[in-house]
Amino acid sequence: MSESTPAAASPVATVSPSLGARLAAEAFGTFLLVFSVAGTAIYAAGFNGGHGGLNVGFLGVALALGLSVVIGAYAFGPVSGGHFNPAVTLGLATAGRFAWRDVIGYIVAQLVGGIVASSILLWILSGAKGAKGDFLTLQFKGASTGYGELSPGGFGIWSVIILEIVTTAFFLYVILGVTHTRAAAGFAPLAIGLTLTTIALIGIPVSNGSFNPARALATAIYGGPVAIGQVWVTILAPIVGALIAGLTNRALFDGSRKS
Repeated sequence: MSESTPAAASPVATVSPSLGARLAAEAFGTFLLVFSVAGTAIYAAGFNGGHGGLNVGFLGVALALGLSVVIGAYAFGPVSGGHFNPAVTLGLATAGRFAWRDVIGYIVAQLVGGIVASSILLWILSGAKGAKGDFLTLQFKGASTGYGELSPGGFGIWSVIILEIVTTAFFLYVILGVTHTRAAAGFAPLAIGLTLTTIALIGIPVSNGSFNPARALATAIYGGPVAIGQVWVTILAPIVGALIAGLTNRALFDGSRKS
């Protein structure tokens, strides 16, 4: 397994994908993630003033997040490694599993994929009955991540910061573990997707479940002043958690021992 393909589910290709192909895969994978998660929150969750009436609730949004990552990792992981998250890219680079020279390109591709997804969701939502005035902003505000007014459970800023740091660090530890050379081949996307579902069930009531700066920014840009004003929290905290995991992973799990 190459250092740049943490979620690859197929044998290593004889010719490595070009940088352009990898960036396109990251953009498409992040698009899938944001479109699935934000779309479920806006159209089907039925909580926090959501437009949808299906009421799939927190569990539905958590499953949408986990399943979208499983699908994206199997589909695009063999090309780009299936990061779909700037925090993951930075954490993997810090851990020595990804080349620093490609970090900026990956992050830009992820941000573009997420923003295109939320823009299309906004376009679709504009055709809903009663979609006028502040309606669109309120729907994206309800899907945005943050504290206080944006927290489904009304949690404060420090609760959100701690939650996002701890859960993202845990997520990175799982990624680094299941993509290790000693890990069972082919199961990384499943483990990663199930981990995201698990931490989303914890995180959605607290912060609306970011763990991903691209996802946080994609909904905040259409969520009004409060969402934009708070987005720094759910951009910075996941990055801190990912860096902690990247810096400590080797000491915790890769320490050599004498036989």
